Amino acid sequence: MAYYTCLLLDVDNTLLDFDAAERAAITDTLEHYGLPHDLEAVQTYHRVNRQLWDSLAKGELNRNKLFAIRFSRVMQALGLPDSGNGREMNEYYEKELSNHADLIPGALNALEELGEVATLAIVSNGATMVQQPRIEASGIGRFMDGVYISEKVGAAKPSAKLFDYCLKDLGLSNRSRVLVVGDDLLADIKGGVNAGLDTCWVNFRNEENKTDVHPKFTVQSYEELYRIVMEPEELENVGVRNRRHTNDI
Repeated sequence: MAYYTCLLLDVDNTLLDFDAAERAAITDTLEHYGLPHDLEAVQTYHRVNRQLWDSLAKGELNRNKLFAIRFSRVMQALGLPDSGNGREMNEYYEKELSNHADLIPGALNALEELGEVATLAIVSNGATMVQQPRIEASGIGRFMDGVYISEKVGAAKPSAKLFDYCLKDLGLSNRSRVLVVGDDLLADIKGGVNAGLDTCWVNFRNEENKTDVHPKFTVQSYEELYRIVMEPEELENVGVRNRRHTNDI
């Protein structure tokens, strides 16, 4: 039996390459509105967007506010006049983003391996209209026993309420066998800690942890995640299909 028999997985930059999707979507959006869409503009958007999502994780603003002010903040950062159609731009951007389901290399194989030994579920803060098409198009959804998007549940990471809802819906009670896996320290990892769950920081870029949030585990590859989740006997059987796992929790 695996050390962890349930994995609660983030989507963006954990399974899907959000950075690639973001670059394509914001470039298309800025070009559509006749705005600069060079590398500097894309990087500016990324910086502003990251700051807003960090503020969301800290409870400093809500999702509606984030979507309402995002492009106004971008225009300000680019030194451009605010045209007053930030909401419209945001909707266009989200539609474009939903069309990009770029997989992180090895993600599907990792889910196939992990799904042999554990229950898998998605826990995402992304917008429903963005995440659902990407989950379906990428093929990751077929490995999941549940897909939980904060907008639908009514609670967002790092709130423990989102994880509590997931575990209740999955019928799981022993939190010691559940592992939260994600790339965002302030949302995924802090959320797992808040819910009393073990956490694994997916740090594919080998970034420095500059926060006061401390994951139980850190991995830089899916193979490292196998060694955290699987017992030695299961590791020896990586690649063997139709193994059966039980949720003895």
